[in-house]
Amino acid sequence: MPQVVIDRRFNGPPDSGNGGYVCGLIANAIEGPAVCTLRKPPPLDRELILQTPEQGKVVLWDGDVVIGEAVPEPLSLALPEPPSFDEAVEASRHYAGFQAHLFPTCFVCGPGRPLDDGMQLYPGAIPERSIVATPWTPNASMPHESHRIRDEILWAALDCTSYFPHYPAKAVLGRLHGELLREARVGERYMVVGWKIGGEGRKRWSGSAVFDEDGNACASAKATWIELKPDQSGFRVEAGG
Repeated sequence: MPQVVIDRRFNGPPDSGNGGYVCGLIANAIEGPAVCTLRKPPPLDRELILQTPEQGKVVLWDGDVVIGEAVPEPLSLALPEPPSFDEAVEASRHYAGFQAHLFPTCFVCGPGRPLDDGMQLYPGAIPERSIVATPWTPNASMPHESHRIRDEILWAALDCTSYFPHYPAKAVLGRLHGELLREARVGERYMVVGWKIGGEGRKRWSGSAVFDEDGNACASAKATWIELKPDQSGFRVEAGG
């Protein structure tokens, strides 16, 4: 059975993997769009097992504990008109995470990461468009193969950007239903956007997408975020929706 290790570099919370990155690792075993549900905080620097117990389903195990699972499922999601790269740059200057951030060392959106270590995605609001947006020019420190950015990095971009439409809610990713449409490459410029879809109880739904500079969608996702209870620092969720 394939073994997977989530390197400490790819954290979300300080001691667990970034949810989108981990969803991408699991979904890599599925061809086409997939819905990935996280069941436990993904541990770092530990050998995990990726298993396909039944046709089409992929499960990530930590011993006898299920960390996450994915199944193939078509994604139907209406995408907004993308902002220009310059508009995304301007929006990112107003990134709320610069003032307060639940996980400031997050690999994707943490402003506490050293330069050229994290992804430095800082989604700021474009109020008149009801979206958040950030520019992204992946550098060669991002995992890539012949300058093609690895799929799990695109999933990570979709994850964090989908959170900030609901900021300042204290929430963690429960489910990410994603689809990769075009490759992303080192040194090219992209716009990553997020928008609200709705919510119910402690669940918050949002969409996100990565666009190339010509406005072509490279990836998109619908995310389910679970708002933490006041006494909750980790999570165990059933992320329906």
